Amino acid sequence: MIKKGKGGANTISGLLFEGKTDLSTFLNSLKDYEVKSNKVFYKENQVAEICKKHELYKFLKAKKVDWKKIISKKLLPDDSIYIIVKNTLFIIECKFQQVAGSVDEKLQTCDFKKKQYKKLLSQVNIDVEYIYLLSDWFKKPGYKDVLDYIISVGCSYYFNFIPLKKFGLPVSD
Repeated sequence: MIKKGKGGANTISGLLFEGKTDLSTFLNSLKDYEVKSNKVFYKENQVAEICKKHELYKFLKAKKVDWKKIISKKLLPDDSIYIIVKNTLFIIECKFQQVAGSVDEKLQTCDFKKKQYKKLLSQVNIDVEYIYLLSDWFKKPGYKDVLDYIISVGCSYYFNFIPLKKFGLPVSD
């Protein structure tokens, strides 16, 4: 998936999250940030919570959401972050291709998955945003229609990095 699978934490003045590392590791590397037990602190104040894969279901359980009564199959996000001040859960799916493969069709599932996440979180009145973090592979002309589709269904995508301001997280000077 990721060539050699390391690096990415040292980005332009710490403003960008790259798909070469997980979100917890990235935020822990930034000035004024600390991640403890998936809780994100900025200058010692909790600003967010990170839920990766199965950790999302611990987050839901803490909110007294029984996922089995709402959807029929678990969704496992590559990464996600709940921003307290925005009351929004950002689902982040990382797709880093170097050759053609099955990920092409996976990009077309964002509408369904976003609706499933919204269904899960509607009981606790949390908004959902669905974001793809893509490698340059997806800049090829053959992906234009699917990238247009992603936007048309209210999802979004970024190539190689996501600016922290997308999430609404504070950024140190």
